[in-house]
Amino acid sequence: MKREMEMMEDVVIVGAGIAGLATAVALKRVGVRALVLERSQGIRTTGAALTLFPNAWLALDALGVSHKLTRSYDPLVKGSVTNINTGDVQQVLFPEQAIRTVHRKALLEALAEELPTDSIRFSSKLAAIESQEQGGGASIAVVHLEDGTAIKSKVLIGCDGVHSVVARWLGLAEPVHSGRSAVRSLAVFPQGHRFKHEIQMFVDQQGKRAAFIPLNDREFYWFLTCKEENMAGEPEQIQREVLEKYAEFPSIYLDVVRHADLSTISSAPLKYRHPWRIIFGNLNKGNITVAGDAMHPMTPELGQGGGSSLEDAVVLGRHIGNSIIKNGGQFVEGDMAKAIDDYVKERRSRAALLVTGSYLSGWIQHGGAKWWVRFFRDRLFFKYIFGWLGGLAQYNCGNLPAASSSGKED
Repeated sequence: MKREMEMMEDVVIVGAGIAGLATAVALKRVGVRALVLERSQGIRTTGAALTLFPNAWLALDALGVSHKLTRSYDPLVKGSVTNINTGDVQQVLFPEQAIRTVHRKALLEALAEELPTDSIRFSSKLAAIESQEQGGGASIAVVHLEDGTAIKSKVLIGCDGVHSVVARWLGLAEPVHSGRSAVRSLAVFPQGHRFKHEIQMFVDQQGKRAAFIPLNDREFYWFLTCKEENMAGEPEQIQREVLEKYAEFPSIYLDVVRHADLSTISSAPLKYRHPWRIIFGNLNKGNITVAGDAMHPMTPELGQGGGSSLEDAVVLGRHIGNSIIKNGGQFVEGDMAKAIDDYVKERRSRAALLVTGSYLSGWIQHGGAKWWVRFFRDRLFFKYIFGWLGGLAQYNCGNLPAASSSGKED
């Protein structure tokens, strides 16, 4: 029998991914120290890179970390979409938009650097969650870890990804398979490359979609999505399968794949939560809630997985910060449930809209060879509708209130 060791925290965050670390930074900005529990032994870097749109940069501005990334990554100003069957090329412009593709590891490190060294507890695997009533309508969450530790918390935030334990405890329906899968990786050209700093995307009439984006003068982020089953196996096997199944794609794309950094290759089915589950589901219970992929997993076609997680962090930090200001700089347990409820009310419709837009965008892009689907996709979607969907990335989630001088920021 393992003997339980008890701890008490104001806020516990489960998961040290983008949502978890960003939420911890947001809370620090408003004077609240959070303990982040991460099951891995260190910061996770799965995903290789991600593209951050204006909404993400506005959130990073609010968190005070955007400058760490903008000095290392140049903005993207345009891209192209090539139909490999017809040869048609459509130009996509990003005028005056802050769009940058960054290493996932760089984003995580930029966030983690803002936190006290003892605020992330690695190798912490969640075993169970319970809620204990305290009287007067207040409650505390108790997190039990596999090593026997029990952590009591006035607020519990699940940022533990698509297969969230916290979301399951809240009763949220499991994410569903979109019918599409993705492979993602970095590619390295040690001697440098001569490509322009532009997104190059390729589509075919069978629903395959692939792209590469320069990160700097030596590295690319490349990915593909398709309606086929997930490519499983060792990295070398996944790379070989991509080169075989995408052999008809342009040689410049295949050359990028051949330069893949095999340590960064990942392949996974694309899952999402039905938007009506987000609108009507239990996203919170008392002082327990979820953020990021734990709340709104989505397919990647709009590039909003990371950006929406950053938005969540700022909005949650703002509502908790406002509660502290209202209570004279004190962290009042009984008021936290209302702060969390206000956060959920603000995020429901926005999250559901992003999930819906991402899924529909992917459904159209992977629509297949029917003539009307091809016409809609090739003549209308990329030229008119994709830009409108891209307008969802112009969202401003707002700022954080200033920390009270009597707060608990370390």
